[in-house]
Amino acid sequence: MAGLPIWPDAAFGVECIMNTTNDLASRQCEPCRGGVPRLQGAELEQLQRKLQTGWQVADGHHLEKTYGFKDFREALAFTNRVGDLAETQGHHPDIYLAWGKVQVKIWTHKIDGLTESDFVLAAKVDRLLG
Repeated sequence: MAGLPIWPDAAFGVECIMNTTNDLASRQCEPCRGGVPRLQGAELEQLQRKLQTGWQVADGHHLEKTYGFKDFREALAFTNRVGDLAETQGHHPDIYLAWGKVQVKIWTHKIDGLTESDFVLAAKVDRLLG
């Protein structure tokens, strides 16, 4: 990742590497180690607006989105891509697979709430389809 700016993000307790596109999906964040505040109110709304449609902030606790597919095989293939992404990011969502659909739920388990890295992962999941 040579040439990309790196800075400590005190608000979220993580170190982020940012591409010049300033796009959530282009960010790479380290897993939360705890001790950081959960995002609330306007911060949540601002980050949610940066995501593609379909993502919901549920009870101020987690992000969730359901994706539709033409059959089980496509849903399973997407589930496996999300799993691979989770492993590379070190951030693991809950994934629910059913015939023709996949639901993804994301939150930072260490603080039992949302951080900016949850929105980064959500944007990366959306990017898997495009």
